[in-house]
Amino acid sequence: MTGSLMFDPIVPLWLLAALVALCTVAVSFALWRRLNGWGWRGLAAFVVLAALAGPVWQTENRAALSDIVLMLVDQSASQRLADRPSQTEAAAAELQARLEARANTEVRRIPVRDASGDGGTEMMAALSEALAQEPQGRIAGVVALSDGQVHDMQVAPELPAPFHLLLSGQSDDWDRRLIVRNAPAFAILGEPVTLTLRVEDSGAAPQNADRVPLDISVDGEEPQRFMVPIDRDIELPVTLPHGGRNVIQFTVPPAEGELTDRNNAALVQINGVRDRLRVLLVSGEPHPGGRTWRNLLKSDASVDLVHFTILRPPEKQDGVPVSELSLIAFPTRELFLEKIDDFDLIIFDRYQRRGILPSLYLDNVAQYVRGGGAVLVAAGPDYASADSIYRSPLADVLPASPTARVVEEAFRAEISDLGARHPVTAGLPMEGEWGRWLRQIEVTPDAGDVLMTGTEGRPLLVLNRVEEGRVALLASDHAWLWARGFEGGGPQLELLRRLAHWMMGEPELEEEALWAEPTGQSLRIIRRSLSEEVGEVIITTPSGDTETLSMKEVSPGQFETRYDGAEIGLYRLNQDDKETVVGLGPAAPREFEQTIASAEVLAPLQETTRGGVLLLEDGVPGLRNVRAGRPAAGRNWIGLTPREAYETLDVARAPLLPTWLVLLLASGFILTGWLREGRT
Repeated sequence: MTGSLMFDPIVPLWLLAALVALCTVAVSFALWRRLNGWGWRGLAAFVVLAALAGPVWQTENRAALSDIVLMLVDQSASQRLADRPSQTEAAAAELQARLEARANTEVRRIPVRDASGDGGTEMMAALSEALAQEPQGRIAGVVALSDGQVHDMQVAPELPAPFHLLLSGQSDDWDRRLIVRNAPAFAILGEPVTLTLRVEDSGAAPQNADRVPLDISVDGEEPQRFMVPIDRDIELPVTLPHGGRNVIQFTVPPAEGELTDRNNAALVQINGVRDRLRVLLVSGEPHPGGRTWRNLLKSDASVDLVHFTILRPPEKQDGVPVSELSLIAFPTRELFLEKIDDFDLIIFDRYQRRGILPSLYLDNVAQYVRGGGAVLVAAGPDYASADSIYRSPLADVLPASPTARVVEEAFRAEISDLGARHPVTAGLPMEGEWGRWLRQIEVTPDAGDVLMTGTEGRPLLVLNRVEEGRVALLASDHAWLWARGFEGGGPQLELLRRLAHWMMGEPELEEEALWAEPTGQSLRIIRRSLSEEVGEVIITTPSGDTETLSMKEVSPGQFETRYDGAEIGLYRLNQDDKETVVGLGPAAPREFEQTIASAEVLAPLQETTRGGVLLLEDGVPGLRNVRAGRPAAGRNWIGLTPREAYETLDVARAPLLPTWLVLLLASGFILTGWLREGRT
């Protein structure tokens, strides 16, 4: 029960002030004139003015409220290393018991766990949420049991009480971690990209070694081992072996006594892309399709094109002296013997044998294909003639033989059943019907896959693999009609782009492929196949466990399934004869970037509130009461600020000057003053 004097004026304050001034002037005038009774009249005025001010005595019935101590218990991944879980749990239990044993004290235990994804330890978010649920005036202190590695200090709240950090771990803890810096998402095939690696020791690391082994594995293959220095940046040039995703794993073997080996490995996933596509286009004779091929290839900035057109065959006799011809000599030997391997793709557009390319050169083209090259033949009437390119050493690699028949009638190109599943032709853009072509060369497929058909179902586009290389045959020279928009045209540019990328072996256009797209800790596993059914996919986790999942066909030739991986690291996928690897999680998990307990991150919060930092290995500190603003920590003790908060149950008011008393006093003082003046 507490009481206090309060005022509740009966009249407005301005009127009360005016009356005070008027009474003061009147009493002062009487004093100046030395009138008897001025004092008694002044007392009467004071009583009246006091009554107008409305003095009351207010009493409150209060109930004391307990102090609240917030206890943050770090349960993040870095707190699960070595003996930290048991150490922290034992200290938290003892500290909670001591706090609850204090009079007028409540404890709020707040677990701090890992954030979703790779957010790390979000202790400040948990603290802000707890503070929002409690009255600020009752918070006597905040105690955090943690390794101090907090990752959201940018949202640290203002605290009304001391903040103390009880550090877990041991003074002799040490750890070794592998750091990969500046790893690009993309790199150009054939050109080295430099990665910066660093093997770093922290804490009480042993000083008996200055070099450690480093294992490097590409796409899950057998790793290669190198000896690298400690605590020094290492420049490592890497040349990607293939296009698409390249998964490079760096591993440092675990050392005896280190806190964890979770940060001894790093996964780097780099997509290999081609810088430029080098294309050799050989046109047998001028025709509308030749310019269309040239324009399509030149419009792509990523294509380096070398184009030769045979304008004057050797058998042509027009009487023009050779010395007056302004044509460039065709560098056949240089292109087809010396520099043929510099090209990614060779296109023969309506080319026929005229003695310009001897059989030796064409045989070298066939060897180029077998060694991994790519050849596209756009066939016209020349392919059905006696001088057909098929009747050369190239016949061994071409996928279809001519029947010598040329079909001169309009038709619409159609995708075959197999083509609907093949990535080169599956889902080609179609708005209405494609425009018609007017000529087709009749061929008989000898090998490969027929993706498009023409008149009466005859093969139009045939693809084939020859040892390490690839060959495509387009049995018509009227594809240019699509580019000209004849009868609405068609997707010539997209078809050519896909053909070129398939012939280059780009992973996204492989007809038999298995890959996965990671999103966080989830995998979207995709299998492309020309078969109508595929087997189950076997997933091998980083720890060596295996899981088997069935796949569902989501579109012609494409099967998918999803998998959620609990571990961070390299996953192996196997299905039938296909195998791939993919990494889940960050290259270096945030929780394991720094594992040695440290107060550096939380120091600003602790210093602002004058709290303390103590080691749990020295035992749970004692508890003391300290005044606000005073140092709140010392040798083996931490301080709490009593808040003395209370709750008002009810309020009672009683006037100090009842009306009868005011009238009695005022009239008594006035009468006494009057009598005093009457005697003089």
